[in-house]
Amino acid sequence: QVQLVESGGGLVQAGGSLRLSCAASGRTFSTYAMGWFRQAPGKEREFVAAINWSGGETYYADSVKGRFTISRDNAKNTVYLRMNSLKPEDTAVYYCAADKRAHAIVVAAVEYYYWGQGTQVTVSS
Repeated sequence: QVQLVESGGGLVQAGGSLRLSCAASGRTFSTYAMGWFRQAPGKEREFVAAINWSGGETYYADSVKGRFTISRDNAKNTVYLRMNSLKPEDTAVYYCAADKRAHAIVVAAVEYYYWGQGTQVTVSS
């Protein structure tokens, strides 16, 4: 069982930056692939970024590529999402998720096993 708790969301002006954190419980964090998703009001949950167990492989949605960076610290059981050059269209609830396939880069939300409760990111224009 893995519990995920996101933090770091908030209100920021367009062009600004935020760093989201996702703290995981349990001793097996390093065996999970991790991902970030977001959901805006009235829209489906969409993939943002993914990282494998070691952090050696990452993958990004085209909409955030070059602006967002996913990373992890297995010693701290935490995955991060650094968001730069934020745009109003980045406004959403951001969720982290864990998948049991350590070496995988997982894009589909349905394949993730554990989810956090989400953290709100609001970007004003």
